[in-house]
Amino acid sequence: MLYIFLSVCCSVLVSILLKMAKRYQINVVQAITWNYSMAALLTWVFLRPQPSSITHAPINIYLLLGVLLPGIFYVMSLAVRGAGIVRTDVAQRLSLLISLSAAFLIFGDHFNLLKVIGIILGFGAIFCLIPWQKKHVVTQGNRNTWMYLLGVFAGFGAIDILFKQMALSKTAPYNASLFVVYVLAFGVAVLGSLYQIFFKKKRFLFRHILFGWILGVFNFGNILFYIKAHKALANDPSTVFTAMNIGVITLGTLVGLFIFREKLGVLHKVGVALAVAAITVIAFSL
Repeated sequence: MLYIFLSVCCSVLVSILLKMAKRYQINVVQAITWNYSMAALLTWVFLRPQPSSITHAPINIYLLLGVLLPGIFYVMSLAVRGAGIVRTDVAQRLSLLISLSAAFLIFGDHFNLLKVIGIILGFGAIFCLIPWQKKHVVTQGNRNTWMYLLGVFAGFGAIDILFKQMALSKTAPYNASLFVVYVLAFGVAVLGSLYQIFFKKKRFLFRHILFGWILGVFNFGNILFYIKAHKALANDPSTVFTAMNIGVITLGTLVGLFIFREKLGVLHKVGVALAVAAITVIAFSL
């Protein structure tokens, strides 16, 4: 369970850093860019990828992930800033509903009653967590908050599907593919940073790089410890799945409420409860 705990902490720390970026005047685009340079480096050091072992690369998946990873990371930063850590972490974790639906619609997986109930509860949670009220959106200073939350939900769902397809490849080992994807994501993010620097006259500062490297350490740590948890509990994957997702929602909620003083209405609290219930029900259905 230590690996699960560490993975949960890394995931929530990513949200905390994104929340703090504005306070320390960090350019999020540049930070996300250098985050992927660190993630690629740590993948090379800890996972020992061998790109030469890729005999037939799933190019389309690589390219899509290379664009989606930095893009959705940026959307996540906007969601954290506008909607807070609690709702953003829940939206990210509930993105599993999209991959579950894809498993049924695309990959021919069979649904049982518990999965259906879990998916219904999950979509109910998303409905409760989105700030539909115009008054709330204005007080947050961002009229597009609900769009960012939906973007996190849909974006991470798409990323999860692509990662699962990548893992199923028999011609491209997962570690090597992960390294390639991080390098591509870094390249795409560099283009975004260059656009900001040359066309929007944003300053290129070392503190953005340093912040991005710290972000990359926790971003990679989340994945590394999650992989290790699955290896340590190879015979009980549902435990890893449940503990990881509920752990992130629980810790993220505690941090959001007690450290950043985020305010949740009754409907939002119902949404958090429904999210935990949905993940528990889905875990029992696996």
